[in-house]
Amino acid sequence: MNQKCTIYRTANFIGKRWTLLILLELSKRGQHTASLMDAKGFLQLKKNLPLITSKILSSRLKELELEGLIAKKIDSRTFPKKSEYSLTKSGKEFLQVIKELKRWSLRWKFQNDACEQIICQNCRL
Repeated sequence: MNQKCTIYRTANFIGKRWTLLILLELSKRGQHTASLMDAKGFLQLKKNLPLITSKILSSRLKELELEGLIAKKIDSRTFPKKSEYSLTKSGKEFLQVIKELKRWSLRWKFQNDACEQIICQNCRL
């Protein structure tokens, strides 16, 4: 396949392990806030995705930022500096693609009572 192909280039960054789960985690609402798209710090993401290594999480966050799906905000008022990540407009729109993947998967691949709810109990999509 041609490396300039749109599908090839898109699959290259979204097909990497943990990428979709990081985007899903950034889409989840915080416990004490009303905002749907809360910013989350590195440690909070790591806590909520316990099987990912810090090195891979850091790498994926940099890639997603370069691709324009997430934004990084650095709060230099604290020590050590805190970085917070949130979905960009593009990242929020990409959640619709993830929802379509879920719909296809439920129809053709995996039966899952929790995911068949209007809003899944696990991923909240």
